[in-house]
Amino acid sequence: MTANFWDIVNYFRRYRKMAIWSIIGSSAFEIIDLTVPYAVGQILNILSGRSLDPEINSLVVAVASMFGQSISGMTSLIILLALIFVVTVIRAPIQVLIANNFHWEIALKTRRDQTRKAIAKILSLPIEFYDENNAGRIAGRVSRGLANHMWSYPEIAGQLIPKTVRILGIFLVIGAIAWWIAAFFLVSFIVVLLGSLQKLKSLSDTEERLDIYQENTESRTSEIITNIKTVKAFANEAKEYKRQSERLEREAKISLWGIHIGYVKLGMVRDTILEACQFVVFGAALFATFGGKMSIGHFITITTLASMAYSEIKPICLLAEVFARRYSSMLRFHEFMKQSKGQDAAISLHPDASYPEYQFTGKVEFRNLNFGYDRDRPVLEKITFTIAPYETVALVGRSGSGKSTLVKLLFRYFEPTSGSIFIDGQSITELDITGYRKRLAIVHQEVDIFNGTLMDNLVYGNPHATFAEVQEACAIASVDDFLHLLPKGYNTVVGERGVRLSGGQRQRLGIARALLVNPDILVFDEATSSLDYESERSIQLAMRRIQGTRTTIVIAHRLSTVREADKIVVLDQGEIVEVGSHQQLLDQGGIYHRLHSLQESGELL
Repeated sequence: MTANFWDIVNYFRRYRKMAIWSIIGSSAFEIIDLTVPYAVGQILNILSGRSLDPEINSLVVAVASMFGQSISGMTSLIILLALIFVVTVIRAPIQVLIANNFHWEIALKTRRDQTRKAIAKILSLPIEFYDENNAGRIAGRVSRGLANHMWSYPEIAGQLIPKTVRILGIFLVIGAIAWWIAAFFLVSFIVVLLGSLQKLKSLSDTEERLDIYQENTESRTSEIITNIKTVKAFANEAKEYKRQSERLEREAKISLWGIHIGYVKLGMVRDTILEACQFVVFGAALFATFGGKMSIGHFITITTLASMAYSEIKPICLLAEVFARRYSSMLRFHEFMKQSKGQDAAISLHPDASYPEYQFTGKVEFRNLNFGYDRDRPVLEKITFTIAPYETVALVGRSGSGKSTLVKLLFRYFEPTSGSIFIDGQSITELDITGYRKRLAIVHQEVDIFNGTLMDNLVYGNPHATFAEVQEACAIASVDDFLHLLPKGYNTVVGERGVRLSGGQRQRLGIARALLVNPDILVFDEATSSLDYESERSIQLAMRRIQGTRTTIVIAHRLSTVREADKIVVLDQGEIVEVGSHQQLLDQGGIYHRLHSLQESGELL
């Protein structure tokens, strides 16, 4: 889904009342600050023997009467000086409190809230989103979007809007003194502002293209870090360096010639126009004063206010430029936040959320199941078979036959195109998705390990597990075979992605972790395909200990892993072609027999 400007505005919606009042307060102080040049102009009128303006004279008379003072030049000077003291010295700390404190409080609180929402979105998005998007790209988009929102708010709410109000206030003050100068000032302000915004729109489009290029570069950098062993193993350091250098060069060209030079040209034209306009206002006020149409005090007031106004237009334009630079990344953040959650939308992320605590016998039925990632290209067709409670069923077949896809449907990562999956006679789509998944566990080919201790990873699925339960699971999964090799035992930090553990050790950790949630259905997805013979035998021993204690589904490439399964389901091109025990399938002389013969002879599938 596309995002727009109002998504950025609504980003701060939770604190809109505080935002409105703080913006009004900041703008009011900008208007109050205009009192100083006006009061200075009136002081010059007193010093030059001219009378005060009627409005300020009424104020002087009122204040003098309040304190029982007679009206004189000295009294007027003291009152005007006191007015300047109030709107400068007294105002200063109050303005800082409103302009800095509340604006940054809103920005920081909103960043906390939106970061929480972004994490919730990351946890709630369906698996297929992560199949299509690189982790580095996602992390970069989220972090840039959050950071740019946070930095932009104090600048927009605390500076750009109040300064714009200040300029409008200056227009009104000048208009009260000399409307013709005010009219010129307003026209020049509108021309500069509209011209700048039009150019910024073009530059913002270029910024969006740069943002996409930067995401691609960060994504590849993340992949290089993740796969650094493969890069080094194939001696591809120079190739990756060249590829990233070319991407960086492309980014630099767009940044320098497409964006930076554009901002430089915009600044040159803008500053020239502003200085010319300020010169015209100064000249017009000067000749009006020389011709007796304006007092010296009003001359000082107009020229000072005009100088203040034109000097404010430049930072306003600069703030608009900064916002334009950040605009595309903020929009891309909102596009991410609008991603559909799919079937995972029902998952609650509230820490105290309740969900049904199911208990299944483990009977699983696949009834006429059909599925395709692309509806025109089915991956599974007419899948129908039943797994009895506590039965061990193996899914075998060539790569791409649909084995892992079938498990993804069981875990409800995807919804079938047609057909249904039942557990204990109930359709899994009718069950609470969190409560349902809590009764399943899976050991992948590549076990995901978090950067923490061995114990942290073991109890990830069941943080309330007792130490005795941990020991029992580790004994079944043969984790205790290597536990004594770790320097701090269960408290050993295993490193990011478990880099301090071997492949077999990670697999055994994954099995123990799965057992600790005491699942009704346990799935092994190619759990031994990438292991050496000794590690494979350890995993097979662990699987043998588990067999018969719960419903177990084994996806295996190596047929030696599934010999003892109660039932073997052979898939080919998304269809079930054979079902039986190891010996029955060998006797049939079909696909399973051929696969077995190829592996026995050492030939590749």
